[in-house]
Amino acid sequence: MTSGTGDRTHGPSGSATPATTAGISLSVPDSWWEFDIRPEGRDATIRRLVDERVRETPELAPYRSDLTTMLRRMAKDAHDSGALYLGCMAENFDGVPLSATVTVSVLGAKSKQGGALSTDPRAIADTLRGITPRREGDVWRTVTTVDIPEVGPAARTFGVEDVPVAPGDSRTLRMVLTQTYIPVPGTTDQVVLVSGASPVLDLAEAFHDIFDAVTSTFRFV
Repeated sequence: MTSGTGDRTHGPSGSATPATTAGISLSVPDSWWEFDIRPEGRDATIRRLVDERVRETPELAPYRSDLTTMLRRMAKDAHDSGALYLGCMAENFDGVPLSATVTVSVLGAKSKQGGALSTDPRAIADTLRGITPRREGDVWRTVTTVDIPEVGPAARTFGVEDVPVAPGDSRTLRMVLTQTYIPVPGTTDQVVLVSGASPVLDLAEAFHDIFDAVTSTFRFV
């Protein structure tokens, strides 16, 4: 999934910038996976984590290969999108895969022409476009602002959207998507994007609630 997929007509650019000096903290459910997404570390880390999870839950053994493949794909997509962090759910219920990801990226608050843009959440929300579905099953997007405990206001979009498979790829995947734009304190040109996505459209409402709960744990440290 590509971070920054909301089609903002005016707002932080979709390209990630280097991590700021401030650290970040985010909590995901205990059953989720967290690991190094860099190419040099992810394969070994994923193998170790899958081995540990199978030892803890032997009934996962038949799905070892599927889990490993799914986690590798999620990690590659997150890294290729410029994400600094990935937390993901990858489970198999009666042969049906359920997956979701939460990524954290740092975006530059510049237009495509290089001009400086406001990082005020209300200004960001004003540049984001809502989508009203014409019929059942259409894509949709709601734009709002939220208040994150100990962090403050942030702009947010949530809905079901068609997301590019990869940067520069014209193909899309329909995803449950929640994106929260958080100004980086002490700067006027950076925004943290916390993006939650899942291909499980039938559980859209539940995943929006999960992504909201995870994002509410975000902190600068």
